[in-house]
Amino acid sequence: MKIGIHLPEQQIGFDPGVVRDFAVVAEELGFDYITCVDHVLGTPHDRRDPPFHELGIYDENSVFHEPFTLFAYWAAVTTRIELVTSVLVLPQRQTALVAKQAAELAILSNHRLRMGVGSGWNYIEYETLGTDYHTRGPRLEEQVRVVRRLWSEPVLEFAGDHHRIDRAGLNPLLDRPVPIWFGGFARVQQDRCARIGDGFMWAGNTRLSRAGNEFIRTRAAEAGRDPGTIGFQANLGEAGDLGHEVEAWAEAGGTHATVGLGDGRGAEFIDALIRVREQLGDAIAVSSAPSEQEATDGEKLS
Repeated sequence: MKIGIHLPEQQIGFDPGVVRDFAVVAEELGFDYITCVDHVLGTPHDRRDPPFHELGIYDENSVFHEPFTLFAYWAAVTTRIELVTSVLVLPQRQTALVAKQAAELAILSNHRLRMGVGSGWNYIEYETLGTDYHTRGPRLEEQVRVVRRLWSEPVLEFAGDHHRIDRAGLNPLLDRPVPIWFGGFARVQQDRCARIGDGFMWAGNTRLSRAGNEFIRTRAAEAGRDPGTIGFQANLGEAGDLGHEVEAWAEAGGTHATVGLGDGRGAEFIDALIRVREQLGDAIAVSSAPSEQEATDGEKLS
């Protein structure tokens, strides 16, 4: 089980030292990854027709770091911890540009980027960024196929429903693709994961997520894939018996558990990292033990 920490972007602020220390201390404490939410814009919810999705909880007062920029900063001050978007609203971004940004970040971080992607809920954000909200699902699926080909093919010619590439390519290419995980709730998103995803991200260990894990594994087998290659990540909150919660998620087929830090402000979250680490006890110690391959890679780097 990999155990990660969620960046409290709404409260931690933008002090460069605090933001740096959060990642550095999380790595020193043995956490396997850090997750970061993505929203480019915030918007008021009142007088919207149609109304926003009921799960769209962010508004114009919400604060977000830009994931690719933040991760580039963290990549320079850390060496091991994985950097995870949870999730990137991919369909509202330009596909080729995301492929280029992700490739650059993967190379400069020594392949520590994992991209969780989703379709989002804020149609005003889509409109402002110049993309079509109503085709976001099919566009997302095509984007995943396109970015993977851009990462691996020197010159790509592609004509799809949402993209046209007339003999163009990225340079440098990646020697391995960035892992792409899907996030959300809808069955169609789970189906995409089963067919083309590396993993799925859930809001929590619930009846829905446990049933979803089984659905994804079943559909993956039907699609000719090995279900054992698909990961499952869930947010486990910030209080209670975290060690027990990690075990319960592992029993549900979970491979990655993300913990939160509760309320706070700025540098207070550094102390919160230490408290959560103490709550996790041996769970994170076992989780963070380097594999034989990781140890070998570390010797090569040194």
